[in-house]
Amino acid sequence: MSKRKNTFTRFIEDIVDDTKDFVDDILDRPKDLENDARDAVKDVVDDDESGPLSSSSSEVAQLEAALAELTAKVNQLAELQLAATPAPAAKPSTRSAAA
Repeated sequence: MSKRKNTFTRFIEDIVDDTKDFVDDILDRPKDLENDARDAVKDVVDDDESGPLSSSSSEVAQLEAALAELTAKVNQLAELQLAATPAPAAKPSTRSAAA
């Protein structure tokens, strides 16, 4: 293995090359972060567009129909319960008799 000549120009060249690599790394990290953030936002937007909002209108309609049906049944049961309970007999008021 031959020994490399360490001249002043070689030393400056190494510093410049290392600095260039360092700057490239510094610029690559934010660029990667920016790309990852852009991809994440794009995924969220894509999920929102094709996700539950587009198919939920039919589900909401089904839920509204089921709610209307349940409301009708509850009203019918309430009417049956009112019809089945006897009306309370009117009690003479003790205050009005005493006065």
